[in-house]
Amino acid sequence: MTDKPDEDLTPDDVAEPLEVPADDTPEPGLVDEDDGTVEPGLMVEHDEEIELDDVPDVEPAYDLQPGEDAALDEQSALAYDDDELDELDELDELDEVVAAPLEDEPVAYDAGDDSTDLQPVASDDGDGDDGDGDGGSAHWGRRVVLGLVLVLGLLYVGGYFLTGSRMPANATIGGVDVSGKSPSAAREAVDKALTPHVDREIVLTHGKTEFRVKPKAAGLAFDLDRTISEAGGERSWHPADIAGLFFGDHKTDPALDVDDEKLQSTIGTIGETVNRDVVEAQITFPKGKPKAREPKAGRVIARADAADAIRGAYLVSDEPVKVPTAVVEPAVDSRGLDEAMKTIAEPAVSAPITIRVGDKKVSLPVSAYASALVVHVKDNKLQPYLDPKKLAGPLTDSTTGIGKKAVDATVKIENNKPVIKPGKAGVGLQPKEMAVKLLPALTEAGSKRAVEVEAKVVEPLFTTQDAKALKIKQKISSFETRFPYAEYRNTNQSRAAELINGTILKPGETFSFNDTVGERTPANGFVNGFVINGGVFREELGGGVSQVATTMYNAGFFGGMDDVEHHPHAFYIDRYPVGREATIYFGSLDLRFKNPTKYGVLIRAYVVKSTPSSAGIMHVELWSTKVWDIKAGQSARRNARTPGKQYDDTDRCVPQAPIPGFDIDIYRSFYKDGKRVKTEIDTASYQAADHVICGKKPD
Repeated sequence: MTDKPDEDLTPDDVAEPLEVPADDTPEPGLVDEDDGTVEPGLMVEHDEEIELDDVPDVEPAYDLQPGEDAALDEQSALAYDDDELDELDELDELDEVVAAPLEDEPVAYDAGDDSTDLQPVASDDGDGDDGDGDGGSAHWGRRVVLGLVLVLGLLYVGGYFLTGSRMPANATIGGVDVSGKSPSAAREAVDKALTPHVDREIVLTHGKTEFRVKPKAAGLAFDLDRTISEAGGERSWHPADIAGLFFGDHKTDPALDVDDEKLQSTIGTIGETVNRDVVEAQITFPKGKPKAREPKAGRVIARADAADAIRGAYLVSDEPVKVPTAVVEPAVDSRGLDEAMKTIAEPAVSAPITIRVGDKKVSLPVSAYASALVVHVKDNKLQPYLDPKKLAGPLTDSTTGIGKKAVDATVKIENNKPVIKPGKAGVGLQPKEMAVKLLPALTEAGSKRAVEVEAKVVEPLFTTQDAKALKIKQKISSFETRFPYAEYRNTNQSRAAELINGTILKPGETFSFNDTVGERTPANGFVNGFVINGGVFREELGGGVSQVATTMYNAGFFGGMDDVEHHPHAFYIDRYPVGREATIYFGSLDLRFKNPTKYGVLIRAYVVKSTPSSAGIMHVELWSTKVWDIKAGQSARRNARTPGKQYDDTDRCVPQAPIPGFDIDIYRSFYKDGKRVKTEIDTASYQAADHVICGKKPD
């Protein structure tokens, strides 16, 4: 077939022909060095019909899009055979035409293989790599960032080596200026300033009471090397430590080695004086009438804050530190107490309770159950409670007309031996059952104020078998104290001993002085006497009863009882054994000890009254089966406190001689078969008792 140009094309529109390479394989897009002619694979005459089978597959080198002006330099169309199309499949993502080389650029030549060395089109819009466009700016920016990173890295490493060679800027340790010093110089300065104070006492105050704490006894020790290290005297990679060499203020405390057990023991000792038990609201019914006890907030030493205060003051301050405390609010406030008076207490004693036993009705008078009734705090609210033991007597008393009273077994000391007195069954109302059934009826009125029960055999609350099982066989401890003549002492101590005598503690039970003796009131058999209140003697009901508590404490101490609660007097009274004495105050201070053995413990208490010519004797014994031999010891007195002087011009003044204060440790060692098994340590802390002068302070 011959070449025939399209009649509609002008010479300028005709593309330069491509020359077919010598191997007769058409190579599209290759320029011949001689004349640049192109031999197309197929030329079609104008209006000539072509058989499709005779036409090779032809792909145009470039498809013009509508509206697109494309000037094809030396190439208007490229023809490819099937093999070449396969090679170009790898370029199916390429959507740009490769332009002909510019006049001043080298021409791409066939490398002699199947690859095509296509040169990208040079851009004239500044996007090239000639350093004049955005690409050049990006390279420059990266170089700047890398440079900054390098500089910062060098500074960081340099800062690391600088830490540990000098202390931070504006640095103080426990108030000692060490700014910019070398660690060795800082160590010397801190050592010189603080080490002389390692044994200086820390002084704490609460009101007028002063406490002096010895660092060693409180488990405090100064660690000089760690102090310098933690204040910046060692190398560190931490950025803040590096920056701190030049910027900021750096105040650090001395590093301490702290024995927490000793520190908490010291705080506990202070707490024995500072703490004040919370007084919960309560309603009792003396003589069948409700009597309210107002709630009072308690106070406890804030242990964590106290520990911080002691550590913070050590070495760096000789100023007294106020003992930090926290208020303990009662579970029920005065408003709750008033509400309980109206809704529980007053209805409870408003009228008798009707008891129906079969066809019989019995009116149970208020006096029969009032002594067993108390409204106290339980589960954070005031609730009524009936004590079955105190209810047993009235329920089977002849006044009810029901049955016969049961008699509890008892253990008595006769001829210096424990003797069991058998219990006896009765006929009547079961105290435990009645205590449960009566409670709901107490707040009812009219016909609802009644309970229905069945009369039956009433077993003693404490049977003969119960008494035998306790194995109370021998005296395990005894203690006595002497007191000067005073009728109020004879009365109050004898009454307390009478209420305590015969008390039996079952295994695991706890003795409570206040629960057993009750409130010291005239109705309970007590008279006015002298007590310690607010660090001075005052005249109040029940004066002298602390002597009974002290004697009880020592009997429990030597009987091997667990000390649950006891409080030494505010200042030492020399008729009591030093460190082993106890004061009580109804509603706040109690004496409690627990029976830790598997045997019962019988308490025997009595008083030999004083006379104008002879001292009285308070005597307490514990009877059980012996488990331990107990020996007591004590440390030397320490932390001496000097008494002050005060004047009292009130009518309540009691003159008082000055009494020095001190601390002392008491040791209790437990022996079995002659070998010591364990030792307990308790610390008594006595404040100084001021010299009290009755009258106005002189000008």
